[in-house]
Amino acid sequence: MRIERVAIIGLGLLGGSIGLALRERAPGIVTTGFDANPQVRARAGERGLVSAIAQTPAEAVREADLVVLCVPVGAMRDAAEAIAAALPESAIVSDVGSSKQSVARALAEVLPGRCVIPAHPVAGTEESGPDAGFATLFVGRWCILTPPEDTDPEALEALSNFWAGLGAKVEVMDAAHHDLVLAVTSHIPHLIAFTIVGTASDLEEVTRSEVIKYSAGGFRDFTRIAASDPVMWRDVFLSNREAVLEMLGRFTEDLTALQRAIRSGDGETLHDLFARTRAIRRQVIEEGQETARPDFGREH
Repeated sequence: MRIERVAIIGLGLLGGSIGLALRERAPGIVTTGFDANPQVRARAGERGLVSAIAQTPAEAVREADLVVLCVPVGAMRDAAEAIAAALPESAIVSDVGSSKQSVARALAEVLPGRCVIPAHPVAGTEESGPDAGFATLFVGRWCILTPPEDTDPEALEALSNFWAGLGAKVEVMDAAHHDLVLAVTSHIPHLIAFTIVGTASDLEEVTRSEVIKYSAGGFRDFTRIAASDPVMWRDVFLSNREAVLEMLGRFTEDLTALQRAIRSGDGETLHDLFARTRAIRRQVIEEGQETARPDFGREH
């Protein structure tokens, strides 16, 4: 099975990056794109994110071998309904959503009998929109595929090769396990960032201007995460609520234990925790998921 024509529905950070990566790394693949926002479509055309801009979702997918839905997870069902009638029988339908069980259910219900292979490229920035994409976004990053049990092996191989061709490292995983893992590694950290930045801005004893003016590295880096697309993250938390709530419960228990250690002056417990988490940071660097340069390699 060869992927020669790709339709991208949603031309923001991820959709635009897929288009630019294909243009750079697989120029023989023909790409069509659609976005519900006409201004985004116009800008995507100016940037050359895809070979051709379609004016309807049906037009975009009509000859596609692969359709990638790059919309918020809460919009996946509507996006699938918009392409269903025009979708070629042999096309693979995938996505880039951060939660997989809800997406798999929605796509399976709207597109019964079609080849649906949910995917999650674990890559992104706090930016969004058609100007945010860049061709190297997926290089060295993981793309997790969560195929249903009855997935055609050839289709799975073709999609794996597609993401590998964009520079990603591909992993196949059960959808439920994916949602639990990402709740820990992505969703809860974002929830904490949104909360701490909101708490700081609400403090009556400290003015908002002081919070911004004296932002040390920790708070500053939280604000980067908290600047992420609010629509996307609203949908992520609602669609992956079970896993998020489970991990949030564990986090709350750990936070209570930490609070107890501080209150009782238990320095040994604090030191042990901080030493363990420091070691995890080193492992993240060793896996190639972060740079070892101080301050994330920022130039000062």
